[in-house]
Amino acid sequence: MRRLFALFAVLALAASAPRVLSAQDSNAVKQDRKEVRHDRRELRGDRKDIRHDTRDIRQDRRDVRQDVKRGDTTDARRDARDLRHDARDRRHDVRDARRDRRDLRQDRKDVHQDKQEKKDSTKD
Repeated sequence: MRRLFALFAVLALAASAPRVLSAQDSNAVKQDRKEVRHDRRELRGDRKDIRHDTRDIRQDRRDVRQDVKRGDTTDARRDARDLRHDARDRRHDVRDARRDRRDLRQDRKDVHQDKQEKKDSTKD
C-alpha cells in the first residue's frame, strides 16, 4: 500500500511539474513586460525634462544677451548662473535618458527570450 501511495505521489508531482514551470515562465514574462512599461514611462519623462531644459537654456541665453546689451551686469551674472544650472540639469537628463533606453532595450530582449523559452518548453 505504501508503495502504491509513493508511486501515486511521484506521478502526481511529475504531472504537475510542467504546469508549475510554465507558471513561473509566465510570471517572468509578466515581470519583464512590467519593467518595459516602467522604462518607457521613465524615458518619456526624461524626454519631457530635456525639452523643458532646452527651452529654459534658450530663454536664459536671450536674457544674458539682453542684460549685457543694457549693461546690467548683476542680472547678466544671475542669468548666466541659471544658464549653467539648466545646462547641467539637461546633461543629467540626457544621461538618464540614455540609461533608460539601455534598460528598455535589455528588458525587451528579456521579454523576447522568455517568450522563446516558453515556446521551446511547450514544444517538448
